[in-house]
Amino acid sequence: MSRVKRSNKRRIKRKKYLSVTKGYFGFKKNLYRYAREAMDRALVFSYRDRRRRKRDFRKLWIARINAAARLHGMNYAAFIGGMKKAGVDLNRKMLAEIAVHDPQAFKGLVDKARNV
Repeated sequence: MSRVKRSNKRRIKRKKYLSVTKGYFGFKKNLYRYAREAMDRALVFSYRDRRRRKRDFRKLWIARINAAARLHGMNYAAFIGGMKKAGVDLNRKMLAEIAVHDPQAFKGLVDKARNV
């Protein structure tokens, strides 16, 4: 039987890893073993953080809404409860945008939530 050393396949596979890790710091950009570890870790972190990003933004929106509501003498829980009772269907992202960019409109929403 003929002997196979897998040279082409191995080189192609290693070049693929090294091209992905181009720009990494230190040995991770030019040594295959470290590049493979770095790429595997990066893929795990990117998968995890795509889900974590959604949580982080929701926390940010809640903090902004709470801060804006407290300026008008209400806390976050009372504001959201009043908005639900008033039948105003705005998500937290839009409420946070209104709170940051249009304080007068947000004051109107706070008054609506308070009067229900």
